[in-house]
Amino acid sequence: MNRVMDRVAVLFVALAAALWATDAYFRPALTQHLAASQIVLVEDALITLCFLPALPRIRRELARLSVRDWLALGAIALGAQAFATVLFTRSLSYAFPVNGAPNLSVENEVYLLYLLQPLFGVTLARLVLRERRRPYFWGLAALALSGVYLIVFPQNPLVPFTSIQHGQVLAALLVLGAVFLWASGTVLGRYALADVSFVTTAAMRFTLALPVLLVLDVASRGSAAFSGFSIGQLPSFLGIALIPGLLAMLLYYRALSRTPASLATVAELAYPCALFLLFSLPPPVGLGAPLQRLQIVGAVILVAAVTALNLVRRRDVIRVPRQPAMLVPGDEVA
Repeated sequence: MNRVMDRVAVLFVALAAALWATDAYFRPALTQHLAASQIVLVEDALITLCFLPALPRIRRELARLSVRDWLALGAIALGAQAFATVLFTRSLSYAFPVNGAPNLSVENEVYLLYLLQPLFGVTLARLVLRERRRPYFWGLAALALSGVYLIVFPQNPLVPFTSIQHGQVLAALLVLGAVFLWASGTVLGRYALADVSFVTTAAMRFTLALPVLLVLDVASRGSAAFSGFSIGQLPSFLGIALIPGLLAMLLYYRALSRTPASLATVAELAYPCALFLLFSLPPPVGLGAPLQRLQIVGAVILVAAVTALNLVRRRDVIRVPRQPAMLVPGDEVA
């Protein structure tokens, strides 16, 4: 199984990203009575508890980590896990107001700016990990982006460009901050995986983020931070913690350990792809939104592009140093 995952690691990154979209199946039952910060806090706590059986192994690995490894793991937890989630959730509140109709201009803006994540990821991979891309990587990355674009905007591909001028600047800044932090999480995760196992990397992502999420929840909601919970919410919490949380992140970091960050950040476009395809399923699984022809075309294009990236991965589509290293002043750029 390990050999299979190593050979198709890029596809497993995409699969893990697609599993993140199942969050949309479990979350609606919780958002009726709980704030997003409360849901994220409980989800993070449940996932952290799942790593208790692996605690002896995790402690042994942490004992030999360098300061840079600790900084990378801390940045993943604080940025990609805690603050990025808060920023993106806040940006969606402008697109989907609680007591009003969806703000389509801001919704288009949010999803259009989300597609910038690979650009951030590729840039950071070059600066931090010194990954150098072959020319045909850019064609495959552009193909993947075009596929996701058709999935997100199937009815009128020009809609975001005609409505983005009406979007709110604050929503744009929030989503830009979120996608930058997610992209940095991919790059720093690839860096940390050179010295630590995928189990420990995933465990520290959630464990280190837990106190930060607790502070953010209490700061934003005060005494109401611990109200609204009921035993009937447990199945939804377990589902959201185990599938898009624990299972997806373990699979993601296992695959990322054998995938250059530049490829991984493109493969993660499977998340918006799976999310919109999930919306097309009939209730209660999805929203019953009709599946457009362009969405099918876009999904085929994305799968083809990610598969091609996996096939050329061993043909040196990207040059990566054997041991990723953070750049420091005075380092020679390869």
